[in-house]
Amino acid sequence: MRSPKRRPVVAIDGPSGVGKTTVSRLVARRLSLSYIDTGAMYRAVALRAEDDGIDLTSDSELERFCKRVDVCFDTESGRIFVDGEDYTDRIRSPRAGELASMVSARKPVREFLVGVQREAGKNGGVVMEGRDIGTVVFPDAEVKFFLDASPSERTRRRYLELAGKNPSIRLEDVEREMEERDRRDTSRDISPLRRAGDAIYIDTTGLTIEEVVERIVNTVKERPGYGDICC
Repeated sequence: MRSPKRRPVVAIDGPSGVGKTTVSRLVARRLSLSYIDTGAMYRAVALRAEDDGIDLTSDSELERFCKRVDVCFDTESGRIFVDGEDYTDRIRSPRAGELASMVSARKPVREFLVGVQREAGKNGGVVMEGRDIGTVVFPDAEVKFFLDASPSERTRRRYLELAGKNPSIRLEDVEREMEERDRRDTSRDISPLRRAGDAIYIDTTGLTIEEVVERIVNTVKERPGYGDICC
């Protein structure tokens, strides 16, 4: 049971391409809370497993891997480390996203990282973003949000993000990858992507980043007791 004096856990869930990372980082800054990117954990662990030659379809190999690996997300810098190695600059690649979608459906990885995430946020005072924060990781989070956008808008945003790093990338390839990612995320047996029943839904189509941030910040501040737990 959460402590009544615990600083809040703000859970922000949603599919790829809705701006969760940027929004969550800015919300945390505005509310003077720590920011935790759980997607970065899955991407970094997936890359490390591939680097180590782990069969990503084998639960037994992944279980042994998770028992020996150490994951650290630095809330100050936003950098992600696996066994002391900095994976931050590698996790935003299309390959990292593809691998993360694969391993996030595997029970050993899911259980391991949910434990890491709960430990990181157990004292509150965090904005945590992902796909199952409000449903699995912190179902008792003080405030929950689910960000969404139209498929075409999500594809456009992700294409612009990736094209800045790889000018040869094609829009149709991004669209196909996102459709496959959505299918895996929503149909997996363990912690599927879905909106928590008490999450506030925000359609970000047509909204600027600042408009989304403002809506979330204002909602949190309007909650009873905000002054006691946030300031």
